[in-house]
Amino acid sequence: MPNLGAKFKRILGKIANLFKGKFMLEILTNPVFASILVMMLLCLAKFNVLLSILVSVFVACFFAEIAPSEGIKIFLNGMSGNAETSLSYVLLGIIAAAIANSNLTAILVNKVANLVSDKKYLFIISIAFFSCFSQNLVPIHIAFIPILIPPLLSVMNRLKIDRRAVACALTFALQAPYMVIPYGFGLIFFGVIAKNMTANGMEVGISDISSVMWLAAVPFLLGLAAAIFWFRKERIYENRSVKIEQDISQIKMTAKEYAILAGLLIAFVVQILTESMIFGALSGVLAMIVLQGIKYKDIDFTVNGGLAIMAFIAFVMLVASGFAEVMKATGGVNELVNFCAGFAGNKFGGALMMLIVGLIITMGIGTSFGTVPIIAAIYCPLCVELGFSVAAAILLIGFAGGLGDAGSPASDSTLGPTSGLNADGQHDHIWDTCVPTFVFYNIPLIIFGAIFAVFL
Repeated sequence: MPNLGAKFKRILGKIANLFKGKFMLEILTNPVFASILVMMLLCLAKFNVLLSILVSVFVACFFAEIAPSEGIKIFLNGMSGNAETSLSYVLLGIIAAAIANSNLTAILVNKVANLVSDKKYLFIISIAFFSCFSQNLVPIHIAFIPILIPPLLSVMNRLKIDRRAVACALTFALQAPYMVIPYGFGLIFFGVIAKNMTANGMEVGISDISSVMWLAAVPFLLGLAAAIFWFRKERIYENRSVKIEQDISQIKMTAKEYAILAGLLIAFVVQILTESMIFGALSGVLAMIVLQGIKYKDIDFTVNGGLAIMAFIAFVMLVASGFAEVMKATGGVNELVNFCAGFAGNKFGGALMMLIVGLIITMGIGTSFGTVPIIAAIYCPLCVELGFSVAAAILLIGFAGGLGDAGSPASDSTLGPTSGLNADGQHDHIWDTCVPTFVFYNIPLIIFGAIFAVFL
């Protein structure tokens, strides 16, 4: 394999010469650059995310002339870096499954529907507001959408609401809270940033990240307001029948719902006291079992349901952490950092470049949480090289990680809204969800992220 790598480098050298020095041989054969490029291209071509990252690991080893067996050892050791985060995801999945198997969400839906059933703009804003709880207070992720949205489609049709505005409202609720608020999924996201920045030479804590990432609320709120204004015109949809599993107007709170609600409250309090999502989520799950919110005979069923909801994302994060470790082991990070620093020219150019790279990676992978370990290995030394403060580095890594979650066809933040809004077959995933959310969230995040980074 090392000999093959050397021969391939010579071939690329000849190709580079054809461009009269436009592309340096060192960059074309840089193991970090080559592996990330391969990963992005495979993901954007809709190749499986896990397989794309694994292929990219071997690409990095190939260009770094690392033996495959050694590369696998480095990769497996690196996977442990996100073990805590992945376990947190699985435990939150169990809570989400418990909530989904109760009537708690349906009861909330009924209250919301009665509150905003005849007010167009209040309806859209309320959808965004109440859906935010799914990321922080009631960590159910996207599991609420198939329950919340289909029964409300007839209300949207009557009010002639453009569903693209509702898609933007839902994506706002699925992404903005975890990027801004350090609870629930937000605590996990902040923890991923802190762990990976610390591992790459910038020691930061959750409080440091909280003091910076609240700035993400600015582009998100402006993007939501712009989306509601842009899609303000009436849009007519056919009144098609939608299959609704239950009549939410007839559902009442029972002991089971109160037990799950108590478990959620316990999880929230323990999380705050311990600053650990694992302790918080585990305490909530155990409380639900003790209080009979989860029947003892249904524990395995609920755990399996939680794994179905979150296991794939959790494993992607493990694999991404291993990939980041391989990138560092190749020794190509410093070389790429020096090239990027020279190419950027100044802080603003460097910030734009980092944010755009983060956008492309997340668009391909479909998960902002899995993007952070990959980009932190490059961005931490690059921020030092360009003279960014630690606060600016936090913002750039946080923004670059979150960029692309909106707009990505493979992201839960777009797949979730489409699953509900297309229940009657009148909402296109790409043009009615992905394109609007990309325009109204990713573009403001890039612009404001670059500006904020320069002044922090």
